[in-house]
Amino acid sequence: MPETKKREIAYKIRIGDLLRGNQIFEETEALNKRLLHIELGNKKIIRVNMIANVIDKFESESESKFATITLDDGSGQIRARVFGEDVNKFKELIQGDTIVIIGFIRSYNQELYILPEIIKKTDTRYLLIRKLEIEKQAPQSIMTKEQRSEIKAYREQVIELIRASERNEGIDKEQIITNIRNAKPNIITQEIQKLLEDGIIYEPRPGRVRYLG
Repeated sequence: MPETKKREIAYKIRIGDLLRGNQIFEETEALNKRLLHIELGNKKIIRVNMIANVIDKFESESESKFATITLDDGSGQIRARVFGEDVNKFKELIQGDTIVIIGFIRSYNQELYILPEIIKKTDTRYLLIRKLEIEKQAPQSIMTKEQRSEIKAYREQVIELIRASERNEGIDKEQIITNIRNAKPNIITQEIQKLLEDGIIYEPRPGRVRYLG
């Protein structure tokens, strides 16, 4: 009886977490090495199951047919690519759609992308549902009452700085970190990211944020 090949798990994961993972490539002298998997904790990720918004779409008009969509779930951005007849998978998608995408992780020219197997439009509310689902599964660090109060105070400072910067059409993230000198930069970065995910602020261009309310 022929051996059945094991189907790789499609991990439910957020884009930012995937991008922070350790990329493991095959050992070869080739310039464009094949990505084997992404190491994240005790997981070796080859396939993913994501929910994200389509923020950009491109289709080549040359003879070599390919298309890309850029996806954003509030934690980061990644592109999905299709080639040949598979460009039809993107045919019905438009900017602003929320989709469930299941596919393999690939790398080209040092950029991670998704090679999709399944794409399905879904309700935007499932972005938040998936975020909460993943957070619930993650190990929770225990903070003291004082630490929680300190984090809350930093969050309020960040919001106030961003709100006050509206007259200048936003503020750079680095400037926020510089202005709140009594906090560790990674803490402020985390609070900015949480505010983006909560929809309180938005990023009109990389590195700059504005108040949404």
